[in-house]
Amino acid sequence: MRNHKFGYFFHEGLSNMFSHGFMSFAAIGITVACLLIMGTFTLVAVNANANLKDLESENQILAYVDDSYSRDQAEALESRIAALPNVTSVTFISREEATANFQSQYPDEQMFQDLDPEIFQDRYAVHIADLKQIDSTVKSLYSIEGIEDVSAHEEIANGFITIRNVATVVCVTLILILFVVSVFIISNTIKLTTFDRREEIAIMRMVGATSSFIRWPFVYEGFMLGLLGAVIAFFLQWGLYEAVCQGVNANDSLNLIRVVEFSSLWKPVAASFAGAGILVGVGGSLSAIRRFLQV
Repeated sequence: MRNHKFGYFFHEGLSNMFSHGFMSFAAIGITVACLLIMGTFTLVAVNANANLKDLESENQILAYVDDSYSRDQAEALESRIAALPNVTSVTFISREEATANFQSQYPDEQMFQDLDPEIFQDRYAVHIADLKQIDSTVKSLYSIEGIEDVSAHEEIANGFITIRNVATVVCVTLILILFVVSVFIISNTIKLTTFDRREEIAIMRMVGATSSFIRWPFVYEGFMLGLLGAVIAFFLQWGLYEAVCQGVNANDSLNLIRVVEFSSLWKPVAASFAGAGILVGVGGSLSAIRRFLQV
């Protein structure tokens, strides 16, 4: 009996969806557009957060010691640097070690292999806990007597933080817009269907059909509209994301930006799209049919 009901509801919902092709197309189209916009900004936030985590894992600030300081004086600064807020570890790098590190980066450049260590400065590699506090940490390092210069990726770090925060705010806003606009369009699609079938609904009520029996075909229609919109949006998002990835990889010769592979994101993206599509589809259907069942 349940299988017969399912078949009837599914058939009726499918018929309703095709009976008003333009409105159904509009409902699917607006759902696809909203999901694409929401998905794009979400993926931007995800990538900004991934790059921010990479920076945090390499959250090394180089603090250069004054050239006039002796080796002993330079090493004596370690305890003062380690005591600063947000500093997790401090490593002293002598002129000789800095020279060796530089030469190892360019093993094929003979002119770099005979450099005098005196042209380099003693320095400290400073690791921090929170990248958001990088500005204050840099200022604290400059306040230490004997620290002549500080090298930190402040602009890059702050840029990624800004992108992530903006994308997050936009995502939340777009989720609300997605729900309101999509429910409105799908609700009106279902209302048009129910208006055309108002006499049939009235007869069904007269012969004793329950509200749930009348409601289910419209719920299935909304479900299919929302799910179809989610499927289309997912594949469009996949293609758009791959195109952007190729563009970034082709132009980022310095490898400053890491783009997260879609293969590691497709499952949560698919689940989110499906959930949002079904929610607005079923929500729109219930919103529309409720008015007619109350008459």
